[in-house]
Amino acid sequence: MSEKPNKRTLGRTLESQGENLMRVTDMMIKPLAFAVAITSMGVMTAQAAEKHVDGTSLAYEGTASAVDAESAKVVRSPGAPDLTDAEFEQAKEIYFQRCAGCHGVLRKGATGKPLTPDITQERGIDYLKAFISYGSPAGMPNWLTSGDFDEETVELMAKYIMHEPPQPPEFSLADMKNTWEVIVAPEDRPKKQMNDLDLENIFSVTLRDAGKLALIDGHSKEVVKIIETGYAVHISRMSASGRYVMVIGRDALINMIDLWMEEPQTVAKIKVGMEARSVETSKYKGWEDKYAIAGTYWPPQFVIMDGDTLEPKKIVSTRGMTVSNQEYHPEPRVAAIVSSHAHPEFIINVKETGKILLANYEDLDNMNITSIDAAEFLHDGGWDGSMRYFMSAANNSNKIAVVDAQDRNLEALVDVGKIPHPGRGANFVDPEHGPVWATSHLGDQTIQMIGTDPDGHPDKAWKVVRTVDGQGGGSLFVKTHPKSTNLWVDTALNPAEAVSQSVAVFDINNFDAGYEVLPIAEWADLGEGPKRVVQPEYNKAGDEVWFSVWNTSDKNSAIVVVDDKTRKLKKVIKGDYMVTPTGKFNTYNTQHDVY
Repeated sequence: MSEKPNKRTLGRTLESQGENLMRVTDMMIKPLAFAVAITSMGVMTAQAAEKHVDGTSLAYEGTASAVDAESAKVVRSPGAPDLTDAEFEQAKEIYFQRCAGCHGVLRKGATGKPLTPDITQERGIDYLKAFISYGSPAGMPNWLTSGDFDEETVELMAKYIMHEPPQPPEFSLADMKNTWEVIVAPEDRPKKQMNDLDLENIFSVTLRDAGKLALIDGHSKEVVKIIETGYAVHISRMSASGRYVMVIGRDALINMIDLWMEEPQTVAKIKVGMEARSVETSKYKGWEDKYAIAGTYWPPQFVIMDGDTLEPKKIVSTRGMTVSNQEYHPEPRVAAIVSSHAHPEFIINVKETGKILLANYEDLDNMNITSIDAAEFLHDGGWDGSMRYFMSAANNSNKIAVVDAQDRNLEALVDVGKIPHPGRGANFVDPEHGPVWATSHLGDQTIQMIGTDPDGHPDKAWKVVRTVDGQGGGSLFVKTHPKSTNLWVDTALNPAEAVSQSVAVFDINNFDAGYEVLPIAEWADLGEGPKRVVQPEYNKAGDEVWFSVWNTSDKNSAIVVVDDKTRKLKKVIKGDYMVTPTGKFNTYNTQHDVY
């Protein structure tokens, strides 16, 4: 067991949450800082961001910003409110940390609306401040009333986005190699597991604002090890062998963690860009763990690395033309990446252009990349139950793209609700419609099921066969398990406190009964703070569900474990080390794509 560190204290006490929640129309400016996949709620106040409380914070705050705030040219724009150099740098750091994930480094929009000066200056300072402050049910965080921003920070960010966006530098192979470090060489690593951990039921938990990862035992609910990582780890992915946990921070730092060691630790790491979300390893038979891949938001590119050491081998730019108007886009970011089981290739979502790339890794010197035109603003997704079809949300196109990994083509584009955000989605057998895959939405209250069985249920395939209403917009994840009859839906980005602090759960065999609401944040008993509940994740057995209760970094957070059968509280995991927990990934379910 590692020693649990003290929680870092950030900033002054924030003013209490306001009562007024604003409802917005389709003309709104979408989240100033929605960080897809559950990374936007841990924002520091401007004052707190300037503080370095202890040696631990110094170690990671140097790379906390997705783009180094000193690296981009300061721009003054006609028509924008005056900002001092210090204010501009401060706002730029907050934007790159928190806002670029939704609106883009160049502010051209994706999940959120574009925030270019021609739009923001027309809206005006008061309009921008209102939407930053109060949010919306469509996924806009209520930054002021949640306590994440104070009034000065709201005004600062409203002024900042009225200026021309600064462009950060590129990131080359040489830049990557300068950051690459093999801490334990492959030949010096254990030849067998050297601990007695149940490696199929470990949870890899992001401690977002601490720049750390907690490995938690799924049986005892005790911390196995806390590991220093990049800032705001977005996802954890298991190697094909189940030995390594690969994590990538929003600052594009990858850690390769060896679970076989007496105490799990990082054995290799590399920084592959300035802002990133996705990492994966090769899984095709005969190529297991031969390569790793990471995609970056900035620069817009992906890199293929050696699977044992993370040595960068091949960088491919994703800049190019959009699938709709066939216009050049300078910042088509890499979102979800999955590893095909049907061919030796990675399947890569390119967000802004709407292209899905099938990158064959058999010969990197003569690399074959198949480009599939899907729909713009591709984001996240996962496999259907058969593991043949990749189901991917094109969120601001309000579509789900279906890729046939076996035949290597676009199977369908399915119209769904407003801003689908499924995470990896949820697979189950609907009592009326057969095998389905489900998604929830940021922009409306619906949960929709798409038929995924073209052989057994051809009349249902690639159609929305069932729609039910949940608690409201602002959902980030839906989840079920093959051994469960429950479908869990979070609403973490809903501005209504009662909604964001609870979850809805449906009986898969009786959707007509509606949903039950569980007060997850209340069960956590944390005291004050926004306490948003996010990302249901099952244990290996499928008999319990873990939820993050996600507070600001200067307040208490927790993980709440619920008995899946009884829907009753089973355990609250909390302590000083539990700083803004976000993503949780069970090792077995992640390795085997169980969702």
